[in-house]
Amino acid sequence: DSGCFVSTNLHYSANACLLPICSLYGAAVTTVEGVGSTKTRIHPVQERLAKCHGSQCGFCTPGMVMSIYTLLRNHPEPTSEQMTAALAGNLCRCTGYRPILDACKTFCKVRSSGNRITRLGPSVYIIYKPSRFSLNEFQPLDSTQELIFPPELMRMAENQPKRTLVFRGERVMWISPVSLDELLDLKSAHPKAPLVVGNTSVGMYVIRMAHVSLVPGCRRGVGINSGSCLQPLSSERILTNAISEFPEEKTGVFRAVLQQLRTLDLNPVLAASNCMLNLASRGQKRQIPVSDIFADGVGNNTITPEEILVSIHIPHSRKGEYISAFRHAPRRENALPITSAGMRVLFEEGTDIIKDLSIFYGGAGLTTVCAKQTCGTLIGRHWNEQMLDEACRLVLKEIAFSGSAGGENVDYKKTLMVSFFYRFFLEVSQSLEAMDPCHYHGIPMEYRSVLQDFKTRMPQSIQIYQDVEPSQSPLDPVGRPIMHQSGIQHATGEAVYIDDLPSVDGELFLAVVTSSRAHAKIVSIDTSEALKGVGVFDVITAQDVPAANEFYFSHDPEIVFARNKVICVGQIVCAVVADSDVHAKQAAAKVKIEYEMLEPVILTIEEAIKHNSFFEPKRKLEQGNVDEAFEIVDNIIEGEICIGGQKHFYMETQSILAVPKGEDKEMDMFVSTQHPAIIQEIVAASLGVPANRIMCHVKRVGGAFGGKILKTGLLASVAAVAANKTNRAVRFILSRGDDMVITGGRHPFIAKYKVGFMNDGRIRAVDAKYYINGGCTPDDSVLVTEVSLLKMDNAYRIPNLRCQAYACKTNLPSNTAFRGFGFPQAGLVTETWIADVADKTGLSPEKIREINMYKKNEQTHYRQELDPQNLIRCWDECMEKSAYYSRRTAINEFNQQNYWKKRGIAIVPMKFPFGQGTPYLSQGAALVHIYTDGSVLLTHGGIEMGQGIHTKMIQVASRELNIPMSCIHFCETSTTTVPNACGSVGSAGTDVNGMAVKDACQTLLKRLQPIIQKNPTGTWKTVIYVLGYNEHMDWEKGEGQPFTYFLFGAACSEVEINCLTGDHKNLRTDIVMDIGCSINPAVDIGQIEGAFVQGIGLYTMEELKYSPEGVLYTRGPDQYKIPAVCDIPEQFRVSLLSSSQNPHAIYASKGIGEAGFFLGCSVFFALRDAVTAVRNERGLNKTFALNSPLTAEQIRASCADAFTEMVKEGGEGRLCLIMAG
Repeated sequence: DSGCFVSTNLHYSANACLLPICSLYGAAVTTVEGVGSTKTRIHPVQERLAKCHGSQCGFCTPGMVMSIYTLLRNHPEPTSEQMTAALAGNLCRCTGYRPILDACKTFCKVRSSGNRITRLGPSVYIIYKPSRFSLNEFQPLDSTQELIFPPELMRMAENQPKRTLVFRGERVMWISPVSLDELLDLKSAHPKAPLVVGNTSVGMYVIRMAHVSLVPGCRRGVGINSGSCLQPLSSERILTNAISEFPEEKTGVFRAVLQQLRTLDLNPVLAASNCMLNLASRGQKRQIPVSDIFADGVGNNTITPEEILVSIHIPHSRKGEYISAFRHAPRRENALPITSAGMRVLFEEGTDIIKDLSIFYGGAGLTTVCAKQTCGTLIGRHWNEQMLDEACRLVLKEIAFSGSAGGENVDYKKTLMVSFFYRFFLEVSQSLEAMDPCHYHGIPMEYRSVLQDFKTRMPQSIQIYQDVEPSQSPLDPVGRPIMHQSGIQHATGEAVYIDDLPSVDGELFLAVVTSSRAHAKIVSIDTSEALKGVGVFDVITAQDVPAANEFYFSHDPEIVFARNKVICVGQIVCAVVADSDVHAKQAAAKVKIEYEMLEPVILTIEEAIKHNSFFEPKRKLEQGNVDEAFEIVDNIIEGEICIGGQKHFYMETQSILAVPKGEDKEMDMFVSTQHPAIIQEIVAASLGVPANRIMCHVKRVGGAFGGKILKTGLLASVAAVAANKTNRAVRFILSRGDDMVITGGRHPFIAKYKVGFMNDGRIRAVDAKYYINGGCTPDDSVLVTEVSLLKMDNAYRIPNLRCQAYACKTNLPSNTAFRGFGFPQAGLVTETWIADVADKTGLSPEKIREINMYKKNEQTHYRQELDPQNLIRCWDECMEKSAYYSRRTAINEFNQQNYWKKRGIAIVPMKFPFGQGTPYLSQGAALVHIYTDGSVLLTHGGIEMGQGIHTKMIQVASRELNIPMSCIHFCETSTTTVPNACGSVGSAGTDVNGMAVKDACQTLLKRLQPIIQKNPTGTWKTVIYVLGYNEHMDWEKGEGQPFTYFLFGAACSEVEINCLTGDHKNLRTDIVMDIGCSINPAVDIGQIEGAFVQGIGLYTMEELKYSPEGVLYTRGPDQYKIPAVCDIPEQFRVSLLSSSQNPHAIYASKGIGEAGFFLGCSVFFALRDAVTAVRNERGLNKTFALNSPLTAEQIRASCADAFTEMVKEGGEGRLCLIMAG
């Protein structure tokens, strides 16, 4: 869906789903396939992105390619700042962005000279990026080889007379007029028709006027024409040129507008700056100030439906005039603001007396609002602390909020409003001092850093791994950083996902109708209007399911279609099949369902506890004598922490294509899933046919992270039932919004704990209760509680421990498996009470961690033997590589010198047990074909979803068969070739399938030996083998061997926070990870980095918000923010522990996909450290609790000051000693 289009010799990247095709008349459009392909020529962008390991699942890679390609077409040698800006709107859920940016660096002006390698030991290297390749290994970027603008379009633009374009659709008519007069006539005739000038909404009319340009004759400022969908880029050039041409004192407005331009959050600053709108309607032109629209909004100053905006006049600033713009959003880039502001002050000449003042806020209501009364009251006041105090109180009283729609926190918005004004006060005070230092004292030195916003910089990264032994054969790929098997196909757009599969004759499209109630009886379903819709074929309900509609994997059922009642918002009630996706969705919207509400409606963990609503069984683990230990300890603390849920936000949404084969009730299922066998099982049971009639095929998955297992099976059944009823192929692709509403995610978590410890920091007893929000059906919730109990000790030896876990049954969509599977929540709880103990004892958190860490061979709390040698090594190496103690000293100095910005640092260890707890979940299978031409076809039970499993399996087969990787091909994972395979979950894919591939190859070689000796050209044979681990857990006794082995790691992170907004910047992260002997270091390091960044999302950003009725507010990328390029550490260093062995897995490797996720909490605790520094400085020594995600809102509230107190008191408090802290 990504492309680049050319207009007026400029290139613009675009998303097909956002850009109306009607607006592209006369433009040349190039898709990612047009940039380069394996059939013609691979473009340098595609090559470098693949070779630098910049793709994992590959679904986002075409978008990355197009953004980089577009920048290079406009700027062949871009700066690093231009490159990071070009990727600001691109999202990736797999890689953590670092390898993508490494590929970008190879194109930038400032680059290091090649690949600097430093020898550390016999076989250990540090690889300093930009890449693991020297630049001469890449194709050069040659502008003469690029596509040219099509001559026929140039001739058309030059020679053809301009004519009005009209496009008619079923519901919309689009008209592109050729002149302003024609547009005004159209607006007069159709005043309600929207004028489309952006690329994110579709309307009825668009004018194809000249591109944005400087309006001539504007001596008092600049004028910018409207009417172009390319406005931000063109306006940026105009303002940048104006800033360089005018004297500095005249460019204040230009600079403020330019600062906000890329965010398109312009109304407050345009209004505050006295910008003028030039409007036109048929027979009339007029000019009005932007400020008047938002100050009054009535009478002659309101823009009428017939009027259009012709241009905006931006005035230059005057002497003694200061203008600033502010905004804060859930993410610094590509996010709508929580609150924004534009502020301007004009002083009486040569004084600090306010002559004119403008304050406008965005985010306080449905539109921009003006603090008009406040500004009027402050005219004539001196610019001092008394004015500041009065201004803040007046603003809080004047600006009224219309409620907390969408789960927004009104108090946080109010705090931002007064914090922005204080920031403006500091900026102006500093400028006054610069103008006349004799009369104005400016601001204290320790306040000045807050005047600088956080910037996104190109990260610097280091990866350290152990090289292969010199004696290893050059043909043996194991242990080498091999490029992802599908990397090139990802980058060229040739990689096929479910929705890329060609249409099948007679194919239908399916759209679901979901419940709008959390708990209700279905009184009736009226499908009559839906069936009348254009192209509608049928409506599918529970009555159409031939066999099983409910599946009992535990006491409570998993449900395909709701039958008599609904138990959550988003539950599937019925489905519509039609001849197109649009028709199916239109018809689905016409289905009318009558409900009768049922009680109780349980949404939260607290409500589930109140109603005793739990899934069985409840789990408990205990060791030692907890009660006795509490009697003898020196100190006891009690606490509670809440951890929010997390959406998988895989790039490829749930996708299914069901194709009936026409005989013997056979059906092909093409599904984006981690677990083909469970798809086969559930679909077969729903249709009432043997499993051998259902063939499930998976080529690759565009991200999953645990979210494409059981729920995908139920969704596949919906499509299969529809295909069975209609005897047509059915394509079922969820939109992002529907995917987020229908599916669950990571379990929200509440933990209550009691910890007993000695004065020297030794923890002697822990008593904890965990509650997870399981949703409306069991799914994997009980298993998640079990894992959270088994892994709750993290890296610490607790002699007396009691922990209980409860899976709460609520009226939300069922939560399910997610990367880490309960450990990210349980581990955060443990590290929280570690930090609490540190606060109480006065010892540092790292000291408490060292005191209580496993140090010798001993048993875990479930009595499994543990050797912590590599845990200690990881901790020590991370301490050393991060230079922890010297940086701690530097951070303390920084915090003493800066009042409104603080830094924090934290180092966290990790013990991650590997295993699924049952042999069935740890079985692998493989099938190897060797053909007479020497080529090998490899199939196994693992699913490729970005973790590089196919690449690793080819590496294994290459070693075992002693043939080059180029001779081996992987086709797809299918139940027709590998039956009964376990799901690709829990990081186990490489371990279990790798051993199966190895054994299959060895079996083939053993069989082939006599044939090779007697008949070297004979036919070769195939074999399949199943492997199982011996994992078990006895919950009655509270002991067992639930895990096969342990991974270890440690991470040190440093952050900086802005105390006025709560925003933060991730400065540096060092990770040391024990993953055994890596089969592919490039893939494994990518997994660690990607998991870590996903962990940053859980612990600091990704916030789910629901209405009181259980409706999800955060149902798309506009509301739900995952980490972007701006969120990764500026310095990102990953080291793989050398000389580590693992006798339990293929080639002594370890399963790495999940473990790195938890280390993201090092950022959480670094933020806690920074907040602690703030509170200590302000005398706020009272114990405080931080929940996850630790968002800017929570950070700002914890950095309590006069502004937060004033908001609490409704504007009645006074700002005491603001300038003195």
